[in-house]
Amino acid sequence: MQALTANIMKHVMGLPEGEPVSAKALLHLGSRAAVDQSLSRLARRKQLMRAGRGLYVRPVQTRFGMRPPSISNLVQGLASLKGEIIASHGAAAANALGLTTQVPVRSVFLTSGRSRLLKVGEQVVELRHAPAWQLVMAERPAGEAIRALAWLGEEYAGEALLSLRDRLPSQEIENMANARFRLPTWLAEQISKVGVNG
Repeated sequence: MQALTANIMKHVMGLPEGEPVSAKALLHLGSRAAVDQSLSRLARRKQLMRAGRGLYVRPVQTRFGMRPPSISNLVQGLASLKGEIIASHGAAAANALGLTTQVPVRSVFLTSGRSRLLKVGEQVVELRHAPAWQLVMAERPAGEAIRALAWLGEEYAGEALLSLRDRLPSQEIENMANARFRLPTWLAEQISKVGVNG
């Protein structure tokens, strides 16, 4: 059992910050029951942090002690591990694009997977299932703009689009226009109204 625990830690130490690990990903090291026990033992020793059911991450050692990994790294790693699309929530996207000064209090992300909460140390991350159109171009500024506009709603989208036209590269505006067929009618119409031509 000690050899298995050491092998798990060796594997985990080779992962980038925030990369989550699950028992299923470690079955090449031992049986499911033995891997589960070793992961639980490592979490009790605080060598790993439990992030969710069957999901663990390595804490980051700093000169001030241990801290949880970066939430964005954890979310990116989880997307890769689970094969999900995970993107910033519309409120965070609107703030990042300068469309609002409101700073989201909670860490909320949209996902193609099921809704759930992750807890890493004292931080709670909410993964909220979203329709496919809100996850279009998840990694691109155009996708961030679409999520921001969805969060702002129909009443404020036109004004926000005028602002985005000046802030985003023309290629990203074109990407938004090209995605109109995937968007709700009100948003596709707003994009068309401000003269964004695909």
